[in-house]
Amino acid sequence: MTNLLLMIGVFVFSFGVGYLLISKIPTLLHTPLMSMTNAISAVTILGVLILFSVTATPSEKIIGSVAFIMASFNLLGGFAITDRMLRMFKKKPEEGKK
Repeated sequence: MTNLLLMIGVFVFSFGVGYLLISKIPTLLHTPLMSMTNAISAVTILGVLILFSVTATPSEKIIGSVAFIMASFNLLGGFAITDRMLRMFKKKPEEGKK
C-alpha cells in the first residue's frame, strides 16, 4: 500500500512539474511536442534518481540505468535542437558593411 501511495505521489508531482515546465516554454523556442518530450525526459530522470535512492533489485537498477541514459540523451538533444533553432534566428553580419 505504501508503494502505491508513493507511486501516486510521484505521478502527481511529476504531472505538476511537467505542466509548469511546458507552460513556461515560449512557442518560439520549441514546438509543443519537443517541449513535452523534454519535460517527460526530465521527469523520467527524477524518477530514476528516486529509484536509486531506495533499495532496488539488480534488474530494477539496470532498467533504471537504461531509462536514465535514454532520457538524458533526449533531454540533451532537445537543448541542442533549441540552440540550433536560436542560432537560425540571429542576424548574420553583412560582409560589405563595417
